Amino acid sequence: MVQLVVGRIVRPHGVRGELIVEVRTDDPEERFKPGVEYSTKAGPLKAETVRWHQGRPMINFAGVSGRNEAEALRGTELSLDIDPDDLVASEDEVHDTLLIGLTVVDRDAGEIGTVSRVDHGAAHETLVVKRRGQSPALIPFVAEMIREVDLDAETIHVDLPEGLLEL
Repeated sequence: MVQLVVGRIVRPHGVRGELIVEVRTDDPEERFKPGVEYSTKAGPLKAETVRWHQGRPMINFAGVSGRNEAEALRGTELSLDIDPDDLVASEDEVHDTLLIGLTVVDRDAGEIGTVSRVDHGAAHETLVVKRRGQSPALIPFVAEMIREVDLDAETIHVDLPEGLLEL
């Protein structure tokens, strides 16, 4: 099993503790339904009700009954334990949990380091690559820079623009 981030609480909706969630999963209808218990850094959250509005789930969690309690959860990531074999992906997609620990190799610079996490941004994902004796490298996970992800060889081959690693 892998711990997979399936969503992030965006903000409260209304005064009764309902929360709008940004979806970060391959199967939202399966991952967001009443009775599902999510892991968070602050402890478990169990969905009592789930309704969909403009493509996003709005969830009432057990124990969250007002806007102030809901506001305190803003930005919280919701995770589930998922069997990696159950992840749905098209041929050109890789789930970010499978990227963690892979070695990043640049065409010119050689081995850069290993992926420690994947940050999600509005425009694209960013690989955070741990390097020996240096600050982490931030590499945009975009087609222009990622040549190949080889899960069998546990490598990500990149072609980075000059100067990116010095940022």
